[in-house]
Amino acid sequence: MGRSTGMFESLQGGGAAIALDEIEISILRSLAVQMLELIGPGDPEPAEDADPLAALFAEGPSEPPSDPALARLFPDAYGSPDGTGDEGVDRAELTARAAEFRRFTENDLRARKREDALALVRSLDALTPAGDGAAVLELTGELPLRWLGGLNDLRLTLAARLDITEDDESAALFRLPDEDPRKPMVMAYLWLGGLQESLIETL
Repeated sequence: MGRSTGMFESLQGGGAAIALDEIEISILRSLAVQMLELIGPGDPEPAEDADPLAALFAEGPSEPPSDPALARLFPDAYGSPDGTGDEGVDRAELTARAAEFRRFTENDLRARKREDALALVRSLDALTPAGDGAAVLELTGELPLRWLGGLNDLRLTLAARLDITEDDESAALFRLPDEDPRKPMVMAYLWLGGLQESLIETL
């Protein structure tokens, strides 16, 4: 695999690989750890005499998160509550449907996003940089999909912090002056987008 590309490439036999230097490893790990802190801790281990069915049907929150980044990660299932659906359902009905859907899905979604972020951290922690400070990360099995989910969540979070919408990924992001305090976050957002796109191409 050529190290000069800085993007994911296919592994012979399946999977993906990328060469990362120490700074890139540090940035990715820091972002993944912050993601874990944002999502929050998992549920505590159930007691030995706990009812497994009760855990299976445990209810999550019914209200959307107040944090814009979490709201981007855990959006309402039926679109924006300030409009109507495709079927002309009114706002109150949409809100009720979204709340019901969130109650029974958000816990599982949080757990999956937490596992994706943990997969990033564990993969990076297992790297052994060479003398030049670079290391080759190889993703096989379920790890490419874990990384794909994790990279997507990191980009959604940065997009929320930068107030970027799906239709707003324009050349203006490249034209920020170096002194703009958003510049490092924008560069990370664009870099993650390149990593995500190259990983998709390998799968």
